[in-house]
Amino acid sequence: MKTQRPISSDDDHRVVKFRPRTSAQPPGRSAQEVRHEAKDLSAYERKGEEPDDFRHRMLANLAAFAFTVALTAIGIWLAVSIAELRKNQDCVLMGRRDCAQISSIPRG
Repeated sequence: MKTQRPISSDDDHRVVKFRPRTSAQPPGRSAQEVRHEAKDLSAYERKGEEPDDFRHRMLANLAAFAFTVALTAIGIWLAVSIAELRKNQDCVLMGRRDCAQISSIPRG
C-alpha cells in the first residue's frame, strides 16, 4: 500500500533569519514614550509622610495565613477521602465482602 504525502512547494519551507536587537528601546516606540511610562509608576509609590498602617497589614497577613491553612487542611482531607474511597472500591471490585470497616463501641 502506498503512503500518501502532501504535495508541498518550496514556498512553504523558508528559513527566517533572526537578528538580535541593537537598540535598548522596543521597536516602534520612541524614547519619550518609554520615559513617560516610567513617570506613571510614581503614582504607586508610598509617600514618605504617610504613616505605615501596621495593624491593617498584620490583619491582612493573618487573614491570608488563615486562608492558606484552611485551604491546605481541605486539600489533605480531600486526598485522604479519595484514597479511602479508592481502597474501598478496589476491595469491592475484587469480590470481597468485608470491605466496610465497622467500628465497635465498647460497652462498659
